[in-house]
This record gives sequence, C-alpha cells and structure tokens, in this order.
Amino acid sequence: MEITASMVKELREKTGAGMMDCKKALQETSGDMEKAIDVLREKGLSKAAKKADRIAAEGLIGVEVSADYKKAALVEINSETDFVAKNEEFQQLVKDVTNLVLEKAPETLEELFALQLNGQTVQEELTAKISKIGENMNIRRFERLEVENGRLISYVHGAGKIVSVVKLETSSQDAKVEELGKDVAMQVAAMNPKYISEKYVDQEYLNHEREVLKQQAINENNELPEGKRKPEEIVLKMLEGRLKKELKEVCLLDQAFVKEAKKSVGEVVAETAKAVGADITVAQIVRFEVGEGIEKKQENFAEEVAKQMGN
Repeated sequence: MEITASMVKELREKTGAGMMDCKKALQETSGDMEKAIDVLREKGLSKAAKKADRIAAEGLIGVEVSADYKKAALVEINSETDFVAKNEEFQQLVKDVTNLVLEKAPETLEELFALQLNGQTVQEELTAKISKIGENMNIRRFERLEVENGRLISYVHGAGKIVSVVKLETSSQDAKVEELGKDVAMQVAAMNPKYISEKYVDQEYLNHEREVLKQQAINENNELPEGKRKPEEIVLKMLEGRLKKELKEVCLLDQAFVKEAKKSVGEVVAETAKAVGADITVAQIVRFEVGEGIEKKQENFAEEVAKQMGN
C-alpha cells in the first residue's frame, strides 16, 4: 500500500513522533493507522501515550438537570462554524432539544427526531433552522441519566464545549454532597477518565495495553548492553508497574484530585462520605466534548479562492 504524505502527517500529529519514524511505522503496518500508533508506542517513540483524534467540528453541548437533581440530559448539536455556535437561535435550539430529551426520554436519535418541538417535529425544526441560518447542523448524540437515591450534578466548561455529568448515589442531602459532585464533574471534564475505577476496566482494554507495554519494555531491555539487560521476570514486573500507573491515569477514583493533587479522587469521596455520615458512590460519569472523534475537512484557503475565481 502507498504511504502518502497526508497519512504520515496525520500519524505525526497524533503521536508527536518523528516524520521518518511515522513513515516506517505505516510501512510496517501496511497503512493501518491504529496499529502504527501501537508500533510507535512499543518502540517508545510516541510522545502521546493516549490515542486522541483531532477535534475539528464545531457546535455546542446542552445540559439540563431537573430541579430535584434526579434526571439529567446531555445533547451534542454540531454546526459547521463556531460563529453559528454563538448564534442565539442555535443556542436556543440546543436548549430546547436538551429539555425535550430530559422530559420525553427518547431512546434513539430516530425517536428524538420524531418528537414535537414548537409545533413540528424535531427533524422539521432542525431543517427550518438550517434553511434560516444557512449552515448545516446535526444533532449528533444525546444521553439521559436518572438516579433514585442520590443526585446528578453537571459541569460546563468553555461555554458548552465540554460538559460532564456525575451520578452520586447517597442518602445524604448535605450541601457537601453537591460540592463534591461539582468537584468530581470538573475532574471528569478536565482529566477525561475512561473508567470510574479498576473494577470497571474491560478485559479487552487491559489485554491491549498489556501487550503494547510488554513489547515496549522488551524493546527497551534489548537496547541495553548485554551485561546490563534485565531478566525476563524483572521486565514483566516492570510491565505490571507501568500498567498500574496507566490505570491510575484512566480511572477516575485513582486520579490525583485536580484541586488537591496530594489526594486521589477516591480519598476525597471517602472524606466527604465520612463528613456527612453516609455512603457516597460515584455510580456513573458522562463526558461530552464537541466534535470528539470527528474529522473536519481541511480546506486550503488559497486553493478555495482560486476555485471560486475560476482559475
């Protein structure tokens, strides 16, 4: 398979590795981007330990929480430009659709599009807004949460570019619980944990990371002079240590608390539970970031102008 300059550029942006290293990794994996990322990580050449897609789509994330903190809804609506995301009509649409999800609890996007909003279906309302504002828009995804015994607390960052909701299960009505919820929701928005704790980590993720880190450790060991190479059992112990360290980064309760780095989030939750005299469980976390995973077409401005001028 031909390895193009744009493929090399994309891999370099995702990993921070050198141009030639990126090209070799792509050749080695026949152009498979995900496998090439793993190869660079195994060789210790990737500066980005986590796979991250470039975020380029614009739009807003709406969040609404019921007055009793028992229900919450998040909705992502995309637009082509940030200019439209700042438009009052667009912002109202996001708010209206989010409230609709909160009230009507649709289970799929199809169900959401069929619901009534302002005397017509959501699909018709969206089409009308597209015609009026003159820019394509898309209701991309939504999530609705409920809690019986506890509360849902949200955090909004960057005027709706990143939104998180945390479900705390507890019998306590103490104000300290709400304060904890806001802190944990902010942690989720800032640090983007994959899991609440190690017990929620899926086996496929563990197997994949263990294999990548094992190959990385073996490669590093083999690069040492013969007399300084470590026995295989030591290398494997190092591997487990690295995996444990990585899990601390991706599991919310093990992460260093952003407001007080000497404590873990789990310790802060335990301290609050003790202070209010009731159990507190972080039962669910949801985090939406505008455009995550969407690649937006990059236009060359000069070429675009030339096209329009007929050159």
